[in-house]
Amino acid sequence: MNEVTVELRQALRNLNLTEAAQVIEQTLMEADSKEWTCRQFLQWLLQYEMNRREEKQLAKRFRWALFPEIKRLDDFMLEEQQSLSRRQFNQLRELLWLEQNYNLIFLGPPGVGKTHLAIGLGVEALKKGYRVSFITMDGLIQLLKTETISRVSGSKLKRLYRSQLVIMDDLMFMAMDRYEANLFFQFINKLYGQSSIILTSNKGPDDWGELLGDPAITTAILDRILHKSEIIQLQGDSYRLKHRQTIFS
Repeated sequence: MNEVTVELRQALRNLNLTEAAQVIEQTLMEADSKEWTCRQFLQWLLQYEMNRREEKQLAKRFRWALFPEIKRLDDFMLEEQQSLSRRQFNQLRELLWLEQNYNLIFLGPPGVGKTHLAIGLGVEALKKGYRVSFITMDGLIQLLKTETISRVSGSKLKRLYRSQLVIMDDLMFMAMDRYEANLFFQFINKLYGQSSIILTSNKGPDDWGELLGDPAITTAILDRILHKSEIIQLQGDSYRLKHRQTIFS
């Protein structure tokens, strides 16, 4: 590497164009061999920098989300879910509901695709630059109960509060005592108006009062969640049972 190239690399680093700095030597060689104009050279180098930055930001958002596994909408078996039309599916995918700060509630028995749909929409949101977080209901309650005594729990909750989309899986899977229900209300209250929420549950809002155990808290939670929301009831047999793998041929 000659002295001029070394100086160019250092200048790019000083300007925080670190990705471009790493490929400056190869790019100069390619520009010479292909006889690029100055404009073509500069355009390619800056585009490379922008692309690499976006790739790194996307990877960071994926790490932030903490998905248990990656589920994509393209793999969702819509033809087996008669309760959701292709038009509705595409409307969800457009994420206008997220731009308008709406909540989504996916209801249905186990195995009909609630979590797949929720994560798939989360992945789409990540690609469009939104901050997304995923957490199970039991995991959330554990964080809320240990926030004041655990720095890790406090840090994870701050990440959830900073998210533009929070996905809560298996809502009302387990009954809560009054203390847990109050913590959950405070959590929902903090998200209210600033983040969209996707909830998955095998029980509808009419049954939540029984599991929360406190009518006043239930009403307050429902008021905030349902104020701007779309409830989607998924039906059918379990995908997992229908498409289960077997050791027998």
